[in-house]
Amino acid sequence: MQELHFYKYQGTGNDFVMLDNREQHFDRKNLGLVKQLCHRKYGIGADGLILIENHPTADFEMVYYNSDGSQSLCGNGSRCAVHFARFLGIIEDNAQFIAIDGLHEAYMIKEQVYLRMHNVNKVERYEEDMFINTGSPHYIRFVKELAKVNMVEEGRRIRNSEIFVKEGTNVNFAEPTEEGKLYVRTYERGVEDETLSCGTGVTAVALASSYLGFKSPVKLITPGGQLQVAFNVKDEDSFTDIYLSGPAKMVFEGRLKLPDSGDL
Repeated sequence: MQELHFYKYQGTGNDFVMLDNREQHFDRKNLGLVKQLCHRKYGIGADGLILIENHPTADFEMVYYNSDGSQSLCGNGSRCAVHFARFLGIIEDNAQFIAIDGLHEAYMIKEQVYLRMHNVNKVERYEEDMFINTGSPHYIRFVKELAKVNMVEEGRRIRNSEIFVKEGTNVNFAEPTEEGKLYVRTYERGVEDETLSCGTGVTAVALASSYLGFKSPVKLITPGGQLQVAFNVKDEDSFTDIYLSGPAKMVFEGRLKLPDSGDL
């Protein structure tokens, strides 16, 4: 029996199985194992799985899988990966790493991780709703009573609508507050459910909120905790210097015995 040494991380309730794969013990192609490890009944349980691997020019490469085995950029996962890389001694407080969408920079102040996102140069509009790709695709709708929204039903309906069914999309509902913050809930493709938080999702909501008069930095409250997004408005539908920040925390570590071969 093969033994897998894993770590469990969470960033505002978005949780991940983390593996140090610098020696290539974990087979990237074993999507059955990815799904098994993320399964909340038959595995460790997580929104996604993250591999930390060596890279010839960056500090490390982050390989991210959603719980269904699909891949995308994950903002909270990236922040947790930076925290994990510091724990492993790969970095100190500053990092350059490769993700599925290319090179990212990040830095840490105590347990807060500040992740630089790629510039956004396009905002699509669907009547009063918006669509923004922040490394992962996000549909944004502002509402007045967020707590009453049936996230699974409404999120799944939009995610599988004719416009988005081929590639899929994450769906965010957001409610502005009188205190100048935003409450945000997200239905994530790949998880196919509401998650406690989504980093690329709150980033998209923060950029969209600028059209409502919100100024950088924007504070966003998810069911799993508070995040902040800072940005510069370059011109219409164009944003630069985008930083997602919030806490990352190791929850526990453990060892799991696996079959010697074959997908689970």
